[in-house]
Amino acid sequence: MSRMMTGARMVVQALKDQGVEVVFGYPGGAVLPIYDEIFQQNDIRHVLVRHEQGAVHMAEGYARSTGKPGVVLVTSGPGATNAVTGIVDALMDSIPLVVLSGQVPTFMIGTDGFQEADTVGITRPVTKMNWLVKDTSKLAETIHQAFHVAISGRPGPVLVDIPKDVQFAEAAYSEPQKARTAHYQPRVKGDIDAITRMVELLETAERPVFYTGGGVVNSGPGASQLLREWADAAGVPVTSTLMGLGAYPASGKNWLGMLGMHGLYEANLAMHGCDLMINVGARFDDRITGRVADFSPGSTKVHIDIDASSINKVIRVDVPIVGDVGHVLEDALRIWKSRGRKVNREALARWWAQITEWKKVDCLSFAPSGKTIKPQYALQRLQELTKDHPKRYITTEVGQHQMWAAQFLHFDQPNRWMTSGGLGTMGYGLPASIGVQVAHPEALVINVAGEASWLMNMQEMGTAMQFRAPVKQFILNNERLGMVRQWQELLHGERYSSSWSESLPDFVKLAEAFGCKGIKCSDPADLDDAIREMLAYDGPVIFDCLVEKHENCFPMIPSGKPHNEMLLSADASAFKSGAVLV
Repeated sequence: MSRMMTGARMVVQALKDQGVEVVFGYPGGAVLPIYDEIFQQNDIRHVLVRHEQGAVHMAEGYARSTGKPGVVLVTSGPGATNAVTGIVDALMDSIPLVVLSGQVPTFMIGTDGFQEADTVGITRPVTKMNWLVKDTSKLAETIHQAFHVAISGRPGPVLVDIPKDVQFAEAAYSEPQKARTAHYQPRVKGDIDAITRMVELLETAERPVFYTGGGVVNSGPGASQLLREWADAAGVPVTSTLMGLGAYPASGKNWLGMLGMHGLYEANLAMHGCDLMINVGARFDDRITGRVADFSPGSTKVHIDIDASSINKVIRVDVPIVGDVGHVLEDALRIWKSRGRKVNREALARWWAQITEWKKVDCLSFAPSGKTIKPQYALQRLQELTKDHPKRYITTEVGQHQMWAAQFLHFDQPNRWMTSGGLGTMGYGLPASIGVQVAHPEALVINVAGEASWLMNMQEMGTAMQFRAPVKQFILNNERLGMVRQWQELLHGERYSSSWSESLPDFVKLAEAFGCKGIKCSDPADLDDAIREMLAYDGPVIFDCLVEKHENCFPMIPSGKPHNEMLLSADASAFKSGAVLV
């Protein structure tokens, strides 16, 4: 027998039936009926944010650290528009989110009513799918469909816009199993002939590389395990995009490090010089490819991706395989084993010898600077003092610190690294760290930040305090927009246009104002003790680490250059003078 209930109660019931435990949101007039229903139950926890963008980033952190969809609840008009940046961020990085937005009553839509906005129109280009529900009898099924779409195929954000009168009206509730989902069933199994062809190529390749991305992480822990098993058994080097860190362990024998604009020398040269590239769940982003015409020019290219539209979009490939990374790797490993586990051992030995020579360049080396903390050193010490923690999660803001974190912090497991990749959203890290901490209350959650990016959503420290989320904010404070300043130095004649901050807060006093702990450190000799103090404190911490103001992040592939034209720290002056570096 169907259960009759209001639309507002349907929303809460649907969330319960989808297994939702946490909702990140901010109330307003158009969603008050839903908030009233949330108040009258105890199964779903609501986290009150300070800004709707923060709500979406928290949901992203929650989703990326758990593999479950994050849920956001915002009101109409500015509530929904404030959420748009986070929604785009989730779309670019393939993060499953379900965003529920309030809307003015159906009879007021189109009248420019108070806090009305065309939320469906605004978010259509930045969601996998969105809905405006005008009939309460269709509300529950729509929410169930939304969850299905968010997590199926290439994950991403969806949005359900719910007018206020639909929340008040009554109708029969639809159970999840009755929701129509057959119309969206992305292909997960790859073509066996194409997979066999990939295995054949690997058997004879002389210089193969696994190029891995966030799709390995999104596919689930099984995909990461299969990747590790195949790479280790075959002896093939593995590199990764920013989003794929942790899919293959940084301590693994075949790990080359991250590739791309600020990737490691050996990873980029291996990508440039390989004869077989197997792209596993990456999308050939421009931060990776550099100049497309010169990208890995001599390689046969295989691309495994669940999103058919990503294949041949940027780089033409020889063997396209549409399917879920986990399913494809499972079939590939089975076929490879059945054919005798063959690889070209002699050629692989020569390939590894070449890679070993490239590693001797020691591209992450940096000169100590006496009494000033180098940002690289700060992250080296953070890595050393936290590497043995069984539940360490890292989020970042966006900028130089983000790249240094990717270079110097090491991840042996997936879902432990949360950063804004495709959109590069400043202000992401602080709220994301809270979302991770809410999902993992006993974990050590550290947000590596720059002071400028951190200030964009600093208000969420109030959320951290209210909900007792002991997040550690590790701010590398150079009083500059570091990445902007670096590009201005190297590419714009050292004209530093609006790339410094003349009026920064005292971060220790700011911490005290929020009611949390503030720590300031400027001397390398004091850094270890200060980090230990941060780790030992059982509540939120704002750590103001004063670092070298004009340090540049290397290696660096200048925009529009191929992988074998990297700048190392010693090359910067030559590059500025117009010398060509190869």
